[in-house]
Amino acid sequence: MQLNKHYAELNESYLFSTIARKVREYQAAHPEADVIRLGIGDVTLPLPAPVIEALHGAVAEMGVQETFHGYIPSEQGYPFLRDAIRGYYAERGVKISSDEIFISDGAKSDLGNLLDCFAADNTVLVPDPVYPVYVDDNVMAGRSIVYMAANAGNDFLPMPPADGAGAAADIVYLCSPNNPTGAAYTPAQLKTWVDWAIEHKAVILYDAAYECFVTEPGCARSIYEVPGAERCAVEVCSFSKMAGFTGTRCGWTVVPTGIGSEGQNLNKMWLRRQTTKFNGVAYIIQRGAAAVFTPEGRAAIEENLAYYRRNAAVIAAALDAAGVWYCGGKNSPYIWLRCPAGMDSWQFFDWLLDTAHVVGTPGAGFGPCGEGYFRLTAFGDAERTKEAAGRLRSALAKL
Repeated sequence: MQLNKHYAELNESYLFSTIARKVREYQAAHPEADVIRLGIGDVTLPLPAPVIEALHGAVAEMGVQETFHGYIPSEQGYPFLRDAIRGYYAERGVKISSDEIFISDGAKSDLGNLLDCFAADNTVLVPDPVYPVYVDDNVMAGRSIVYMAANAGNDFLPMPPADGAGAAADIVYLCSPNNPTGAAYTPAQLKTWVDWAIEHKAVILYDAAYECFVTEPGCARSIYEVPGAERCAVEVCSFSKMAGFTGTRCGWTVVPTGIGSEGQNLNKMWLRRQTTKFNGVAYIIQRGAAAVFTPEGRAAIEENLAYYRRNAAVIAAALDAAGVWYCGGKNSPYIWLRCPAGMDSWQFFDWLLDTAHVVGTPGAGFGPCGEGYFRLTAFGDAERTKEAAGRLRSALAKL
């Protein structure tokens, strides 16, 4: 037996498990502390009523012989949900075929599983700071990883490399609105990426999990708003942040039929991969997801999104009052702030936990360029977020 040696190359501990451990240790030492968590991006509002109604209806169907559903007819997903997603894109003038849409159990899974379709000797280009999963997925496979700096100088939106190792990349990860920085690309910026990918025969894995938070005119919600993206980009999206499916797990991936290399077609490869290795998402969950796109569902999720946007505004106001630089919070549920008083990311984590009993995410956990920055999430309870913002403002005023 030989195990995968590349697992030994992973960082010793996953970022969020490290945070959880540090918080447990702090609370054990300070049981009286009322700790407010603004770290992990898990939603707090329950599933919208139209989704619950659809889930109940689907459960009832499963108890009747005539409407019982066994094995999913296609690991690609039920047509009713794929057609609903196609309509969602069409509302914004984006044309996608239902055959290009694949239902999954979440964006995180597909971002890793898509790599089954690519050779291990591809070079991967990822932004820094970055969602750790992009890096770990490729480390596990033994791929060469090249980083591109995302910093205040480029508004945390890196553009294609002109030369150097990154210029030879085969797979590029882009996330917009970005996790962790909250920055969002414009269609014009994405056009530069699409043109670069076509020229270099590269593929873009585009993480659009937070597209529903985009409110500012001029920011892209899908890479397919850019002509030519269907030739080089795979888009991964999720119901988790959009509709609160973090506990029910559902997402989708768009794999255009026009992407291929050396006689192989990526859409067909991904279909084969899914039919071989994936059981599909449960009928009940897919019915709940389809309810998101009904008029009632859309109205309900917009109320929830507005709730989180108000939380972001409350955190932003506290940072404004303290004179702390930050970005994000407008097209994203994340606020990316510069650590004050010259503290590094983990120093600020410890200071904030000890001083204000508030938990966030150290920027260094997202890569070297995240050092000196810190992420706060707007996914908390509104009253607790207000309390946390007040503590944050008071603590910062004492520095």
